[in-house]
This record gives sequence, structure tokens and C-alpha cells, in this order.
Amino acid sequence: MDESPEQFRLTEKSASDFDPNFGNAATDYERYRATYPSELFSRLNAVGVGTENQRVLDLGTGTGFLARELRQRGSSVIGVDLERELLAVARRASREGTDNVEYIWARAEQTPVRENSVDVVTAGQCWHWFDRDLVYSEVQRVLTSGGTVVITHFDWLPRSGNVVDETEQLILDWNSEWPGAGGTGFYPEWTRNLSEAGFRNIETFSFETTVEYSHDAWRGRIRASAGVGGSLSEEEIRKFDEQLADHLKSSFPDEPLEVPHRSFTVICTAP
Repeated sequence: MDESPEQFRLTEKSASDFDPNFGNAATDYERYRATYPSELFSRLNAVGVGTENQRVLDLGTGTGFLARELRQRGSSVIGVDLERELLAVARRASREGTDNVEYIWARAEQTPVRENSVDVVTAGQCWHWFDRDLVYSEVQRVLTSGGTVVITHFDWLPRSGNVVDETEQLILDWNSEWPGAGGTGFYPEWTRNLSEAGFRNIETFSFETTVEYSHDAWRGRIRASAGVGGSLSEEEIRKFDEQLADHLKSSFPDEPLEVPHRSFTVICTAP
């Protein structure tokens, strides 16, 4: 493709007008973003997702965390994303490993994937960035009859006074437009939206787990977030990172940091 990525950028987000560029944070994204817990894939496998020879389209694939895990479990996977820098990381990981995921530069709302050609569409950590009406139509176009949709998130959990809560307050000091603070890790509105779009057999599951971070790893994880690396300037990121490092030393000196997370997943079938 020779088109500029800006031609594909959405002018309106379904959740907000906040429009981060994760490509700017690709290095930290690759090194510090937590991978999905193994329990998620056990639960998906139990409902027939991620099986041998299943054809999967992974929307908003990023650096390919979800795509690689499904490929290693025997599925044939295509990953699409709009950020070239993230796709470069995903392709490098694919070359260095044995997963053979095919990565394509495209927007989730308009993929080059053939009609009725995939059994499962997945979206990890990205559904809230899509234009819902357009992505619903695209998902229905590419899925086989009765195909499955999996939307999953793995989110840190702010609780009063914990390291997540205080880190989020620092982010808001630097980036008041960031809409990601105060999350619960639950997304009940997705089930309503999917139902209204005609999707059926809607189910959800969730569970909590703890992820351990060193101070350096937590700083890297925050630099890879939408509110920092995805939207601040290089100088702002540097100053923010210094402030976070000082805060961790003074308020959370013990390592590793134990950070609560919630895995939340919606599974449904296409009309």
C-alpha cells in the first residue's frame, strides 16, 4: 500500500476524541506491556476458540501478543493494525520465532481480508478505539456463517492509594485529556452494543490476577500507555518518567510492585 496512514485515521472515535499514536511507544510497548494470562487461553479453548486449523483475524494486533499466542495453539492467524511501528515489531517477532502470523497494515474497519473467510475475529486492548458501526459491518463481512467474535482486555486496576491509582493521578497532571483513568476492567456496554448490532449468544467472563513489575518495568509500562507514550512529546515523556521514578522510590520503595489486573472477555456469534 502506498497510501498515507493519515488517510485511514478516524475523525471520530466511538468512545472519545482521544487519538493516541502507539507507534511512538513501540519499543516500550514491546518490552513492557504485560502478555495475556494463560488462563485466558484455557477459557477460550474451552469454548472452541484458538483451536487447530481455525482461521483467525486479529484486529488492532499491535505487536502481535494475542495473534502469536493463538498461532502457537494451532490457529492460522492474520493480524491487522494501523501503526507501522507496532507491525514492524510483530513481524520481527514472527521471523525470530516459528508462529508464521501474517501481518497486514490496515484499519480494523476496512481490512483486505476476503468475505466469509475467517472463523474467529479477535480484538485485544483495542475495541474502544474503533468506529463501532463500521467495525461491526466489517466483522460480519469477513466471518463465516455463525463465526465467533472475541473482544478481550487485560487492564490494571486502580484502588485507593495503590501504585496504579497514584500513577494515574500523575498521568492526569501531565495529560488531563487522557480518558483511561479510574477503570474497573469491566465493559458492560459492549454487550448492549453488540446485541443492538445483531450479534447473538453473547457471553462474558472475567477474572483477576496480579502482575509483578520492577520499578523500571512499571515505568516502561506507563511510557507504553496511551496517556504517556501515545500522546505526550518526547520531552514531556522524559520529565514525566523522572517524576514517576522519584514517586516510586519515595512512596512504593519495595520491589517487585504487585499490580492487580482484570481480564475481561466478551464472546458472541455473528448474525
